[in-house]
Amino acid sequence: MTTSPPLCPACGTPGAGNFCSACGASLVQRRCAGCRADLAPQARFCHRCGRPAGRGATLPAPAGLSPRDRTAWIVAGGLCVLLIALIVAKVIRGATAPAAPEMANAGAESGAGAGRPPDISQMTPRERFDRLFNRIMQASEQGDTAQVLRFTPMALGAYAQLDSADADARYHAAMLRLQVGDAAGALALADTILAQAPGHLFGYLIRGTADRQTNDTAGFRQAARDFRSHYDAEMRSGRPEYGEHQPALDDFNQRAQQAER
Repeated sequence: MTTSPPLCPACGTPGAGNFCSACGASLVQRRCAGCRADLAPQARFCHRCGRPAGRGATLPAPAGLSPRDRTAWIVAGGLCVLLIALIVAKVIRGATAPAAPEMANAGAESGAGAGRPPDISQMTPRERFDRLFNRIMQASEQGDTAQVLRFTPMALGAYAQLDSADADARYHAAMLRLQVGDAAGALALADTILAQAPGHLFGYLIRGTADRQTNDTAGFRQAARDFRSHYDAEMRSGRPEYGEHQPALDDFNQRAQQAER
């Protein structure tokens, strides 16, 4: 005996499967979540107890699954959800956690045999500033732009923590600002040096270097003339910072002499 296919409760079209091929209405039998009465596919309320059928209505349990099998599937599904949540949380933490500066390695010298890098976080602000300045200048000479850009903000931060700054520290800070293209900041430091020590060669050296960086030919020539006019007297003054930066002074002196020709 052949069983006729069920009719769609919405349009009356014979159909098979879970949905009507004509109108898309559900053909699956539902049960009331309250009294377990069978519900029509389109029922909005249970005809027995009046409970809303759109929420909490359940489909019949799949045939062939024992309670033990259903429990196993529920546990497995819960574990999968928990695993996915843990993976997502780990990815989010890794993407948002800020990278802490490696202060213990910031002052390390490059090259084999350098030994254990010094922990500059334990140094005074001036020691930390000088250490970082030397490292940045070394990286600049080697053309290592990445190192210059990485450590210059740290060095300027150490400079800002100084209780007091002499001409030597201001010269270092100005050179660091020039390394990252901050000519205006370097010129401000040059003005401060000359205001506190008129005729100081570092002021004119910084001005001339900044003017060359910004292609200010007239400004460079003026800085060169000022440098040359004070050079002899200043070198006789015996300022200790001049001895520490003699190569830089000699190099600028040569450029200043060439500008006079």
